[in-house]
Amino acid sequence: KVDYDVCSNYGNWLYSAGVGNDPRDNRKFNVIKQGLDYDGNGDYIRLWVPELQGIKGADIHSPWALSSAALSKAGVTLGETYPRPVVTAPEWSRHISQRPGGSPHPRGRRGPAQALAQHQDRGIDFYFSRKKDV
Repeated sequence: KVDYDVCSNYGNWLYSAGVGNDPRDNRKFNVIKQGLDYDGNGDYIRLWVPELQGIKGADIHSPWALSSAALSKAGVTLGETYPRPVVTAPEWSRHISQRPGGSPHPRGRRGPAQALAQHQDRGIDFYFSRKKDV
């Protein structure tokens, strides 16, 4: 049995590509966040991208952010054994933490305390205004 709905699938692919219908301004699909949310340990990437198998844990989602020593230990040379990123979206940086080793949060999420503290000073106007650089 194949689970396939033409309208839903095409709509999701368009949305993921950033050309779908979304009423919110400047909406982008964040591949780093999705990878951390749904493949926190990077097992899926390790299965299909053998060049990165030496990278442990969630670091596999952003190998370009690793130190030269960590890349060398994993047997990865950016630009040779694995390509450098073509683009790096600014919104990815918030999912690559400054923890020792550069590892993102294991599940790609902040704990409830940090999330609450981060948003407690934002009123409803923040969420419905056009200016989002606050």
